[in-house]
Amino acid sequence: MTRQMKLIGFLQAQNCSNYPASWRHPESKTNWFSREYYERIGRTLEEGKFHLAFFDDRLAIPDRFGDDFRETIRHGVRAAKLDPVAVALAMGLATERLGIGVTYSTTYYEPFHVARVFATMDLLLNGRAAWNVVTSLNDSEAANFGASEHLSHDLRYDRADEFMEVVLGHWNTWEDDAVRFDRDSGVFADPSKVHRLDHQGRFFRSRGPFTVPRSQQGQPVIIQAGQSGRGKTFAARWGELIFVIYPNLDIAKKQYADLKGTLAKAGRDVSIAPAVYPIVAETQAEAEDKFAAIDRLAKPVDALTLLSEVLNYDFSSKAMEEPFTSEELQSISGLQAIRDRVISLSGKPNPTAQDFVKFSGRGTLSELPRFVGSAKSVADQMEQWFCGGGCDGFVVAATHVPGTYEEFVRLVVPELQRRGIFQREYQSETLRGNLGLPRPPCGRPREVEEKARASTG
Repeated sequence: MTRQMKLIGFLQAQNCSNYPASWRHPESKTNWFSREYYERIGRTLEEGKFHLAFFDDRLAIPDRFGDDFRETIRHGVRAAKLDPVAVALAMGLATERLGIGVTYSTTYYEPFHVARVFATMDLLLNGRAAWNVVTSLNDSEAANFGASEHLSHDLRYDRADEFMEVVLGHWNTWEDDAVRFDRDSGVFADPSKVHRLDHQGRFFRSRGPFTVPRSQQGQPVIIQAGQSGRGKTFAARWGELIFVIYPNLDIAKKQYADLKGTLAKAGRDVSIAPAVYPIVAETQAEAEDKFAAIDRLAKPVDALTLLSEVLNYDFSSKAMEEPFTSEELQSISGLQAIRDRVISLSGKPNPTAQDFVKFSGRGTLSELPRFVGSAKSVADQMEQWFCGGGCDGFVVAATHVPGTYEEFVRLVVPELQRRGIFQREYQSETLRGNLGLPRPPCGRPREVEEKARASTG
């Protein structure tokens, strides 16, 4: 079978898409807080045979800029956020084959809680759930959970590694045939096929037994987006689908090859999908006019607010042309991949705040590659990336909702299908089946079982 690209919808359970100016678009729907809004998006993506829709999330509104939330609220810069699990479940129950992913933090939750939330969702959706693993970003999130400051970058990932061990450990403790539901014998489940985890580590202790049996796909798919040095190591170890941001095709080819090499050293081959903005119309001229109109919706406050949020650094403390010192750059504890990208693209070891605005593209359409044009032109650009060594698929971001997805499904998807590089039908009932991922083994290895039994006497 010809290699085919993966398509993922990049969603937010909030007042705008990941493009913060999207709510200002005249065609953006205002009922973003309603079940119907997310059901409509889900059905559109499923009609277009998207593999997955996943919800990004933060645990605070962006208020690091000037240590104030008022401008965020006034300008609607990702100002209102719903709980993404409830929203995603509403979308999942309105669809039948579309995978449903949710971002959840390893920094502010407990492993048992996260394991149960996603295992339950996976059962309710018949094996279509995914977990986008993040370590969170900034001190505002810490404050919402009673902490004075966010954990340091590498410490967050050390904690996250053990977090994953505990979550996957719980998911693996029910064997597939544990549940018998045998009324005649009075046996609901075979206790010899359900195991305690008995984890005791540096950050966590969690006993078990776990409370949720396995789903059709075994366990939820793990999405990861680490692109810093430590984050890339984490992604290579745990990710089953890796979400990235590549500013252009030349950089994509280099970083895609590098990440594939890292994965190969770990004995793994995982799909890598960069985020992009498709802006499509019936003609090239119409698409370019549409792009210009959408681009004008962004405001300077969007960029500065979101840079402060994502880098955990108050940009109001720097004049726009003042270079960052080496010490200030090292103090950035948020998404260090953005810092590293700005340094690389600017060619400056000590970029200014203006360089961060320009080369990060945060809060603007410049943050991601834009595929602007007719259906044929957009498909040409996607095919060039996909067949030219830049990716295994795309995370499709929206400039306005739901119009971006409806236009893409109506115009671009048929063109990709005609070229034979995107599926015409789902291949499986489960997300793992549709992504070509194996079903994970269940139960614990004998040596782990014996060690746990010995440690408990």
